[in-house]
Amino acid sequence: MTKISREQREKIAKQFAKALPFCASLNIKLESMDVSKAVMSMPYDKRIIGDPETGIVHGGAVSALMDTCCGLAVSLHPESGKPTATIDLRIDYMRSATVGEQIVAEAEVYRATRTVAFVRAFAHDGNRDNPLASATAAFTFSRLKEV
Repeated sequence: MTKISREQREKIAKQFAKALPFCASLNIKLESMDVSKAVMSMPYDKRIIGDPETGIVHGGAVSALMDTCCGLAVSLHPESGKPTATIDLRIDYMRSATVGEQIVAEAEVYRATRTVAFVRAFAHDGNRDNPLASATAAFTFSRLKEV
């Protein structure tokens, strides 16, 4: 089975958020990546506030960050052959993000079948031991063809 190189993964990662206009509008950025793993961040911005009285970020913005991070993790799988799409995404919100803080999502593919990649993720605002949300997801997956 052919596998994508580190250089190819880096290229995919750098282009991923830029290629998605919605992510660009949320200022989602790549923080780090590895094989089947991605870390992305989204800065606090008044445009993503869900509650004007408290300044708390809308859960939809957190969802977009986590979905994007999960999708990138799938694209970074060494045998990923085609663009991916979300099949299922479940997010458990445990607390609100701290007002004014950047939100970070970390995702990892833990299993990939012939057609589906399964991903775990969590989001935090600076303290990995105090996550604000956790997610499990399934994404379309197509393995690279043998050369």
